[in-house]
Amino acid sequence: MMQKVLIRVTMVDQKKSRTKAMQIAATVFGVESVALKGADKDQLEVIGEGIDTVELAKLLRKKVGGADLLSVGPAKEEKKPAAAPAPAKKDETPAVPVQMWTYPMPLSYPVYEIRESEPNCSIM
Repeated sequence: MMQKVLIRVTMVDQKKSRTKAMQIAATVFGVESVALKGADKDQLEVIGEGIDTVELAKLLRKKVGGADLLSVGPAKEEKKPAAAPAPAKKDETPAVPVQMWTYPMPLSYPVYEIRESEPNCSIM
């Protein structure tokens, strides 16, 4: 189930801290989206599945500054109206995927010929 987490982050340097907080939140397992909310852009809205909120808050406190969990709850999914599929045109030919096959090159080994030497043989 998708969950929505809202965290207030205390930021010392606004631009640098915002970037760092968003990077930290985006690297946590299960996070699908991160956004800044609030009038002062001091709240992180994190949406994902199976997010460990305590671990996320702990990381933000350690690397950015103070972090307070404001709310944790299910994410509301926006329902889009189902669009009717467009009818296929009969004049167009369907695209056929091109398949390419590669074969491994056979290994070539040097061939040496060993002959018995004859005393009467001369080199030409």
